[in-house]
Amino acid sequence: MAISLTELVRNGFSGEDVPDDDLLRGCVHCGMCLPTCPTYRLTGQEASSPRGRLWLMNAVADGRLDLLDPEFDEQMYQCLNCRACEAVCPSGVHYGPLVEASRAQLEQHRPRPLWQRVGRKVGLDFPFSRVGRMRGMVNLLRVYQAIGLSSLLRRTHVLKVMRLETLEAMLPTIAERPLVPGKESWPAADATGTASLFNGCVMSTVFSNVNRATGRVLAHNHVSTAVPAGQQCCGALHVHSGMMNGARRLARQNIDAFEGDGRSPIIVTAAGCGAALKEYGFLLKDDPEYAERARRFSERVQDISEYLATLDLTPPTHPVEGTVTYQEPCHLAHAQRITTQPRKLLAQVPGLELVEMRESSLCCGSAGIYNIIRKDMADDLGDRKVGHIVDSGAASVITANPGCHMQLRTSLRRNGVDVPVRHIVEILDEAYGGPAVGSPD
Repeated sequence: MAISLTELVRNGFSGEDVPDDDLLRGCVHCGMCLPTCPTYRLTGQEASSPRGRLWLMNAVADGRLDLLDPEFDEQMYQCLNCRACEAVCPSGVHYGPLVEASRAQLEQHRPRPLWQRVGRKVGLDFPFSRVGRMRGMVNLLRVYQAIGLSSLLRRTHVLKVMRLETLEAMLPTIAERPLVPGKESWPAADATGTASLFNGCVMSTVFSNVNRATGRVLAHNHVSTAVPAGQQCCGALHVHSGMMNGARRLARQNIDAFEGDGRSPIIVTAAGCGAALKEYGFLLKDDPEYAERARRFSERVQDISEYLATLDLTPPTHPVEGTVTYQEPCHLAHAQRITTQPRKLLAQVPGLELVEMRESSLCCGSAGIYNIIRKDMADDLGDRKVGHIVDSGAASVITANPGCHMQLRTSLRRNGVDVPVRHIVEILDEAYGGPAVGSPD
């Protein structure tokens, strides 16, 4: 007798991207992850912890729980995938790929309403599957902001009616034109090294000023930087949303784009992108053509703070007076384990005083598009972070990820706190004599 799809699913995971059993069985349920988990901190519920979610994954794998059980669905997507649990796990459980594979299973087997399928295609896959589309959209956004349409739509409540108010409020003013791969470079007159910049989708458009500042900072440190043509979005948002085949397509395009420049380091200015790029080897491990190429690609990837910290840094000569506090992006601190390097770089800026905030590495609530689709919990985390920023007494906040930047900015404004948010590279660029301006407001 034939087995129905529903019966097959109820016998455990099936199809593509099944959670790795060896990773899944590594959890010993010790509970050390509980205090680090943002959702557990907010809810106090065992199911909302990494340990609880791993129990649910094991229950599905063993056939004790239906994959389509609403509680399983809720917990896989309630998770911010901040990876804080990985940093403290004594068993070394690689939690991120497990929750991502579980989401991929849900997307394969769970029937979605038409409006959700269209929403994912239009709102996620369409703009992020080709970076040229993102550039076009951001160019339109620049015009929209320049002619004052933004203020008009807010005053007339049109954005609220269209349910775009939250998204529009997150977007900073776009200060510079998008950075197009292959069109700009930053040669160093006395170069002792070369680097390739991973441009990204949001960083190359909304925060193109940060990528250009990166080129200038590297040139000051005798590194010539190019932006290879052909590169696309890193695929992180596809992975986080269970759209693994879309992520693999983007990964292959990026590997092809960066192979032409040899072995130069691939520099990344977004923590989320860096974490995704460093896991291409895992993402493409079953691809006979790309598995080894992906592994070599990932070995070249370095966050800008990680790379600069390995250099004998040229001393900055322009004081940047004031106190700052540092918000650690989850995918820099937990996924990539980069925590001391940003602080080391800030300490070398004359006139700058770093004051630590409480819970600097607790998720701010951004988590890709989490702050759009789960606004209430994201707002709770954002408000918590704002309280710590205010308590620090700092005049500005430094971070290293676009999602964190937009979430912090929105949370600060919602709470009536006038503290600017800046990328660490902007501070370094100013210390080398670059433009003394903050990130787009």
